[in-house]
Amino acid sequence: MSFLKNRSPLRAKDDQVTDASKLTFRQSLWPLSLVTILFFLWGFAYGLLDVLNRHFQVSLDLTRARSSGLQASYFGAYPVASLTFAAWVLRRYGYKATFILGLTLYGVGALMFWPSATKRSFGGFCGATFIIGCGLGTLETAANPYIAICGPPQYSEMRLNVAQAVQAIGSVVAPVLASHVFFANVSNNDLSSVQWVYLAISCFVFLLAVVFFFSNIPEITDADMERQADDAGVFESKPLRKQWLLWAAALSQFCYVGSQVAIAGYFVNYVIDVRKGTSNASGSNFLAVAQGCFAAGRFGGALMMKWVKPRIVFLGFFTGILVFNAAAVGARHNAGLAMLTLVLFFESICFPTIFTLGIRGLGKHTKRGSSIIVGTLIGGAIVPPILGATADALNDTGRAMFVPLIFYSVGYIFPLIVNFHPPTKRLMDGFLTNSDAKAEDVKKDVDPPTELEEMEEEA
Repeated sequence: MSFLKNRSPLRAKDDQVTDASKLTFRQSLWPLSLVTILFFLWGFAYGLLDVLNRHFQVSLDLTRARSSGLQASYFGAYPVASLTFAAWVLRRYGYKATFILGLTLYGVGALMFWPSATKRSFGGFCGATFIIGCGLGTLETAANPYIAICGPPQYSEMRLNVAQAVQAIGSVVAPVLASHVFFANVSNNDLSSVQWVYLAISCFVFLLAVVFFFSNIPEITDADMERQADDAGVFESKPLRKQWLLWAAALSQFCYVGSQVAIAGYFVNYVIDVRKGTSNASGSNFLAVAQGCFAAGRFGGALMMKWVKPRIVFLGFFTGILVFNAAAVGARHNAGLAMLTLVLFFESICFPTIFTLGIRGLGKHTKRGSSIIVGTLIGGAIVPPILGATADALNDTGRAMFVPLIFYSVGYIFPLIVNFHPPTKRLMDGFLTNSDAKAEDVKKDVDPPTELEEMEEEA
């Protein structure tokens, strides 16, 4: 229990170099494992949200457009948190304090599901979801950059993709649970199952906040990040507003998250519309399978990045999204289900890869840049209502899938930039190239060149 004996403080000064960004794998194992649990938590919350969307349509007699208020509340909270109090706490106090604040808000929001279910108030559910979104937005503001920068920089994309794969597992578990719990009593419009599930979530989250308080969480400061970027030779000393690559990543993330949330939120509706005779419970199980493909894609994509440059893997997966989303618009029956499931598979690595490539080379601006990218998750509050309203107007969720396709097409600009703009390609590959060069320098120090090799080099 040494991690409890060496409890880290709740405040760190950003102008001090701590060397925490140079932790070895063994030294970073405990904090990375603890932070990765957070990814499972919001994957679980996100997975439940997708199923609650359909559940409330049935239990509370809501239209598809109105039920998207859950997504709007959830993702609308992200910029409120990440661009205001979460960013302030992260910069003034550090990662540990931000983690504890996010968990506390998450727990409070989960508790509020109990009175909302008792009163059968959709507005109450939206309010509780907004507080949960504030908590998760706070956690994302800190957890994503922490995973990306805690350890060797050349593996940042792999680390965040693996952590996000754990998040995807949470998204798989949630629909399976929902199909056996939430939809078990739809006939009598019973919401008691929602109450008990969220009460259990609240208890677990509060307990986890206590564990974080007593744990040793190494802090990574702005000074650490600037030195790391300088060492890799990719730091450009210019104000945040002129970091144009960050803003391109923010636009892409906005479009990607909005489309991903819209597709997942209306996945059950899509299956029911294009595959006649499918029940709500079966649709939830199909969603679980699709989320399983999503998780598999993240693990597989992270493994591919061991041998293929992350920006190239990113381009291939984003291209797959466009191809299969376009096919899903017109496909029907099992073909439509297969096309949309493949969309979720290729979505897998995009969020974490946009994030890590978007903050690359920001140095002392890393924390603020992270807050900006997390703030763009408000796309999840904007695109789903558009898709829901379009589906209501067409009375067909299948044909309405052209809405996320439009947003994905706009977001495609970022993978094109990082792969085909030469200066940006050098920036993206900077950590990899410089890390290989450093390894070669170490090898030369260990095995000095022979006299013959020195003569050949001089010649």
